[in-house]
Formats: sequence, structure tokens, C-alpha cells
Amino acid sequence: MKGPRTQNQLQDFLDAEFVWRLKEISALKSAVRSAAFIAEGTLVRASIALLYAHWEGFIKNAATGYVSYVNNQGLNYSDLRTCFVVLGFKKSLHDARQSKQTAANIVAIDFLRDGLIQKSQMKIDVAIDTESNLNSEVFKNILSTIGLDPAAYETKANLIDESLLKRRNTIAHGEYVDVAKKDWAGLADEVLAMLRQFKTDIENASAQASYKR
Repeated sequence: MKGPRTQNQLQDFLDAEFVWRLKEISALKSAVRSAAFIAEGTLVRASIALLYAHWEGFIKNAATGYVSYVNNQGLNYSDLRTCFVVLGFKKSLHDARQSKQTAANIVAIDFLRDGLIQKSQMKIDVAIDTESNLNSEVFKNILSTIGLDPAAYETKANLIDESLLKRRNTIAHGEYVDVAKKDWAGLADEVLAMLRQFKTDIENASAQASYKR
């Protein structure tokens, strides 16, 4: 993944990631509103599964894009916040684990000794892990991974874990869950609000260069 290099490229990337999801979720809301009673429950359940997919997909892609942007700034690890240095060390550690050659292990140890004066070189494709189960704790860990303040999301744990994730898992496992269309609409609005907040947080972090030490 080459990823965005400038703030404008990052903005374009985030906009593209968000807009198509916004359109699809809005279309689902309209469809649920106009659904006949007999089809309403089926459509709501399908929509919850898709809503979760947008939640996990946007968080993962937006966070990965931001890590890529930071990596592309050409800064030394010593100029970056510790959370990004951790990602650099994870790359060395990953390479060492994948190789039986002593040289790979030497590189990992050299990073610990001298790595801070090197240009950042993070392993972008494994930097962000949603664990295919993006609950509030996993999300909090992603915020820490990219240096974002979790304060705006502290009241959202129950929404994420119960209203969204638990329902999605129940549906995905073929079990029945009954959700009223007004509850679905409220959940969709809450999820979109969190995605907007996450997008804004990344935009502000890049504009203020808060990834720097």
C-alpha cells in the first residue's frame, strides 16, 4: 500500500472511504422506512450486518491510511510519537519471526539499539488489527495505536458492544433478533456519527502534525 503522502491526498482518501458508506447506509435507512411490514424485519436484520461491516471497514481503512500517511512523511522514529515507534518495532519483530535466518533477528535487535535515528518504515498491512470483531476494547486499542484521544468515544462502549456487535454476531450465527425500524434508524445515525468523529480526528491529527513527538 503506497498510501497518501500529503494532507490533500489523505483528505481525498478519507472522503472516498466515508462517502460511499454514507450513501449506502442512507439508502438502507430509506429502504427500511418504506418496507412493507412483512419484509421489514428481514431487511432490518440484513441492514445491521451491513452496518457493522461499514463500522469495521471504515475504522480499519481510515486508520491504516493514516498510518501510511505518517510513514510517508519521511521522519525519523525519534521525531514520531511512541505509538508509531511501536509500529516500526513490530515490523522488525514480524520479519524476525518470519525468518529462520540470524540476520533478521540482528535487524530486530539493531532497531532497539539504533532504530530511533532511522527513517520510519512501518509494516502498514498489519499495523491495524480489528480482530474481525471490532468491539469497544479493540477500538480503544486502535485509537492508542494511532495516537488519538479516546475521550469522544468513552460513552459509546455499550452502543458498540451490545447494540451493534452483539446483534451482528447473533444475526451472523443464524439466530433470530427482533429490531424495530426506529431502533435501527437510531443505531445507523449513531454509527455514522462515530465514523464522522473518527474521520475528523484523523484529519485534525494530520493538520496539527500531532503524530510528531
